[in-house]
Amino acid sequence: MAVPQNRTTRSRRDMRRSHDALVAANPAECPNCGELKRPHHVCGACGHYDSREVIAQAAVAADDDAA
Repeated sequence: MAVPQNRTTRSRRDMRRSHDALVAANPAECPNCGELKRPHHVCGACGHYDSREVIAQAAVAADDDAA
């Protein structure tokens, strides 16, 4: 069984973990409706991407009402 010869110090352990921190999201404003959205993703509020409608929101709303 593998057992460490010497104990890893808090300093060495924490230096190894220095790159493991999570980074905050970088939301961008949708040019069509102004809602915050993830960069390079379709806007969840209006269904636009790159200044064109990719998802028809009226059809999505109608599907939700039927279910």
